[in-house]
Amino acid sequence: MQQLSLLKEGLLSSPAGEAQREEGKVRQTVPALERTEPIVTELMEQVVERGNLIRAWKRVRANKGSPGIDGMTVDDLTGYLKENWPRIREELLKGEYQPQPVKEVMIPKAGGGTRRLGIPTVLDRLIQQAILQVLDSIYDPTFSKRSYAFRRHRRAHQAVEQAKRYIAEGYEWVVDLDLEKFFDRVNHDITMGRLAERIGDKRVLRVIRRYLQAGVMVNGVVQERWEGTPQGGPLSPLLSNILLDELDKELERRGHRFCRYADDANIYVKSKRAGERVFASIEEFLLKRLKLRINREKSAVARYHDRGFLGFGFTSGKTLKIKVTEKSLDRFKDKVRDITRRSRGVSLLQVIQELREFLRGWIGYFRILETPSVLQDLDGWIRRRLRCFVAKQWINSCHTRFKNLIRLGVNDDQARMVAASRKGPWALSNMKPLKIALTNRFFAGKGFIGLLHQYQALGKAT
Repeated sequence: MQQLSLLKEGLLSSPAGEAQREEGKVRQTVPALERTEPIVTELMEQVVERGNLIRAWKRVRANKGSPGIDGMTVDDLTGYLKENWPRIREELLKGEYQPQPVKEVMIPKAGGGTRRLGIPTVLDRLIQQAILQVLDSIYDPTFSKRSYAFRRHRRAHQAVEQAKRYIAEGYEWVVDLDLEKFFDRVNHDITMGRLAERIGDKRVLRVIRRYLQAGVMVNGVVQERWEGTPQGGPLSPLLSNILLDELDKELERRGHRFCRYADDANIYVKSKRAGERVFASIEEFLLKRLKLRINREKSAVARYHDRGFLGFGFTSGKTLKIKVTEKSLDRFKDKVRDITRRSRGVSLLQVIQELREFLRGWIGYFRILETPSVLQDLDGWIRRRLRCFVAKQWINSCHTRFKNLIRLGVNDDQARMVAASRKGPWALSNMKPLKIALTNRFFAGKGFIGLLHQYQALGKAT
């Protein structure tokens, strides 16, 4: 709050006279939806306007994030701006601002492999966010209704529900498109060309191109970049939507039923033959117009129930329902196995706390599934993992195992049977005495909340 008050007290204030000019003045805003001519108003003035910068700073602070190559944290930013903002603002207004290179960070992908992120400095994140807020109000109203990623009031759930409606209408074949290394292959010239069609402020265009071409710091060496938009900066999602909006408009022009979420696009047709024809023509369109390639290993023409979309799938048969794909379930179980790994050397309470955080986020995303029986099965499997974790803690001593089982309500004969068993923890976890001792109520008392319970609570909340 203290930092925010510093900003409001004048750290990001405009020079003398600007505030007065803004007072009572209705700024020229976005064009009407049907207009496509370049916007010739002074957009950079809107970018550096005090209110816009304060909103950008709040967003950057809320997102936190790690420092860029200069080591500056979000908390350090206020003091830096207090001394340097007048100079930075003047450079932006003159079109002279030079972004710093991004820091390369490799993170594991859910499906295996790694994803390359480019982390801008916190100052560049602030400036990018300020630019994003101005451009988003220009572009978002004109984007396709079937584009769901990185947009206000739109989310993956809406894309999945729309896909279900298409299937219910009889469009049971899906052209599942995955763009090959999309963020690494974005063509700078094409992207800037699309921006220039709507933006007349050369200063804004210039700084965006500099962000696209800002080098990547790898092992202390700056590597130049001539294609791609680094994931990790606030502008990248909007630039991806601006570029792929041409694909959306082409699909709309052809009358296709489709859903696009970032670089994943599903087109729904009524036959395999139609799907193969659409696949071939869209592949050609992407290559010629946008210089983008389709990843053929991840793309296909198939029946809807043979493909997943954003982690969800659909049941076959008379009743069409949204489900969780097998791949998503496998990833889920891998994460739970990691949390409940018996060799971690942590307490049961800590394991349950980590599980709670993971399960809350997981069910929050998959809350639109319509096959809740899978959650009951997962809950049973998770509790067995927890029983296995406890059994491992007891395994070193027959006396300890016997004493704990008696304490938890198991009779003498059953407790002796388990205490004398040579079975491993996983086998023990499925034996009746451990199920009697380590009941659902026992784990609930330790803070465990099952997926099915959370799913039902979310349903009541909505």
